[in-house]
Amino acid sequence: MNGKKGSCHHHVEINIPPLTFMPKALTKSEKGASSSSSTISSSCQAWTRRLWEFVREDSNRVTFAFKVGLAVLLVSLLILVRAPYDIFGTNIIWSILTVAIMFEYTVGATFNRGFNRALGSLLAGVLAIGVGQLALYSGRVAEPIIIGITIFLVGAITSFMKQWPSLVPYEYGFRVILFTYCLIIVSGYRMGNPIRTAMDRLYSIAIGGFVAVLVNVLVFPIWAGEQLHKELVASFNAVAEALEECVEKYLEDEGLAHPEFTKTVMDEFSNEPAYTKCRSTVNSSAKLESLANSAKWEPPHGRFRHFFYPWSEYVKVGATLRYCAYEVMALHGVLHSEIQAPYNVRITFKSEIEDAVTKATEVIRDLGKEISNMKRIGDTIRSSLLKGVHNSAERLQRAAVAKALPPTNGDENDDKMSSQLIVGNFEQQKAALSVATFTSLLIEFMARLDHLVEAVDGLADLAKFNCEEVL
Repeated sequence: MNGKKGSCHHHVEINIPPLTFMPKALTKSEKGASSSSSTISSSCQAWTRRLWEFVREDSNRVTFAFKVGLAVLLVSLLILVRAPYDIFGTNIIWSILTVAIMFEYTVGATFNRGFNRALGSLLAGVLAIGVGQLALYSGRVAEPIIIGITIFLVGAITSFMKQWPSLVPYEYGFRVILFTYCLIIVSGYRMGNPIRTAMDRLYSIAIGGFVAVLVNVLVFPIWAGEQLHKELVASFNAVAEALEECVEKYLEDEGLAHPEFTKTVMDEFSNEPAYTKCRSTVNSSAKLESLANSAKWEPPHGRFRHFFYPWSEYVKVGATLRYCAYEVMALHGVLHSEIQAPYNVRITFKSEIEDAVTKATEVIRDLGKEISNMKRIGDTIRSSLLKGVHNSAERLQRAAVAKALPPTNGDENDDKMSSQLIVGNFEQQKAALSVATFTSLLIEFMARLDHLVEAVDGLADLAKFNCEEVL
């Protein structure tokens, strides 16, 4: 021992595990925020897709919105700029109101609305001036009584007259008479000068109407006549495509199980786009009539260069075409009915049905092409096409009579065999009934083509289509 303690060296090793970052559990609020943000994002994307589809369906919608904004801006400058405001004053607000009410999608509809606006404002102004002067000379006591009575009478008479069937197209004009008369007569009563009030309102309305017509005609005009023309041609193609689609599905071998027959509503066949277009053709009556009424107000333009163009004939052709579309809808109903003929029965009529559909769709497309090009098909070609349709219809009718009727056997005496024959014959009769229904509807469709040809010929005569004879 040297006085020093012995030193002992102890090595202590401490192992510290590496830090591991565990994901933090999301709280309920964070989960809700994440789900809500994803929901908002998906909703925005869906809305953007719908907006794009809406614009792509008819690009003129964007053009119309741009034109309305431009017209309202031009009229508003009369207030925003100091110099014209000093001349017109606050009465120019009536011009803005006129543009907003009068500006329509097509040029013809704008002319129609403008005529009703101008005539209604003029009649209301003249009536308000006359009644205002009469009430002014009647004394302070009788003046409000006369004005109140005339307001009641004008409101009652205009509301009754706009319901008259022959005056329905001028319904907007009667509304203009009512509110213009009331505003002028009441303002004139408080201001004490009905003539000045009426004149201020009338020239402001005239400015707004002039700007609306000018912008609608000169800036990317949308003609109702052109819209009607394209709509009718598209209807011809839609009916032809729907007929081909229906027959193609009828002749397909899809087996006997059709679960969608009892579960699917007739309006929800998303896998049949041609049928959807045909259904829109059936519902196009109001649209064609509206476009025809607007087109009558339009001046000669584009390919429609003569006055008094027979726009009403387009409505007649559309009505005749709708009867053909009704038959296609009925064929579609047979296609999706629960009672179906077996594939081996349907296929026996394949050649006759396909030949009939080919001839029928050829006629429909040729008629649509005739209207689209505004050139008549030669009489020789027309007669040949119709003759082919008639021959195909007769061939299909003979095949339906010869092949669809089930054979009967009345010589069996055995009860068991007789019951089996009865069940077999009943199944054959159901199949025959389904085939007979489909073929009879198709034959009826082909018979209606004669009326459609006559309607198109009437339009071609009145519209003076050029004759095109193909050798």
